[in-house]
Amino acid sequence: MNDEEGGHGLAIGELVERTGVGESTLRMWERRHSFPRPERLPRGHRRYRERDAELVLRVIREREAGLSLHAAIARARDFDAEVEPSIFAGLHRRRPELQPIRMRKPVLLALTHAIEDESCARAERPVLIGSFQAERFYRQSERRWREFGRMAELAVVFANFRHLSMPADRPVEVPVDRARPLAREWAVVCEAPGHGVCLAAMEVAQARRQRDARREFDVVWSVEPALVRAAVEISLKLAQKTTPELSERIAERLSARMPGQPAGDQLRLAAAITTRTLGQLG
Repeated sequence: MNDEEGGHGLAIGELVERTGVGESTLRMWERRHSFPRPERLPRGHRRYRERDAELVLRVIREREAGLSLHAAIARARDFDAEVEPSIFAGLHRRRPELQPIRMRKPVLLALTHAIEDESCARAERPVLIGSFQAERFYRQSERRWREFGRMAELAVVFANFRHLSMPADRPVEVPVDRARPLAREWAVVCEAPGHGVCLAAMEVAQARRQRDARREFDVVWSVEPALVRAAVEISLKLAQKTTPELSERIAERLSARMPGQPAGDQLRLAAAITTRTLGQLG
């Protein structure tokens, strides 16, 4: 097959393979809803983005949750257009009623370690995401995160790295421009089949001139599965925007069914993390 016939992106047969949605259904969606919208090659062949597979799978999930096809496609389009500036900003926009708690760095560090340790102890092959602001802060925790990376299905860290790094047995290191809001953010997100937790903290601007231990952050954290999934989606979309090389792995992860978690389990997880945090502060 020559380049003109092959083109870039996914052929419709590959999209069918990735999503399980039949070719006739995809053509019907395109005809009636202009979704997904493929590129047309000179000979008329359709070519889809890697992201289109993720969006089609998202429509399927929304349909399974009870939405009409029209509403499910509308949500997928919103998701496609929306890239939050940071994890904290995205969570705050989705849940403005979540009041941030002001914490100094030592308390935030204890809570972060408690979340990491509890997630690790459960050994459930999680997706792990960390936002470290500066590379030097990540290097201080790199030994811990290398261990996490070996146990995780996917581990991604953000900081002002000079270069993208995608080692096979360690977290993917995604560089963040200093001018972006994400560069001021401290975050840890974990989603696994049996549990999930997210924390996002934005440094208080005037506190940045303080001594390290006196730096202050506005912090939100939650074990609610829907909010954890939102944090995963925001994080991976940020990584995907910066790092197209991750697109396929990210699309696979975002297409996974959101884990269910009874309210009692959520309370036990929150209690376990709180207990670990108090133990570290004590």
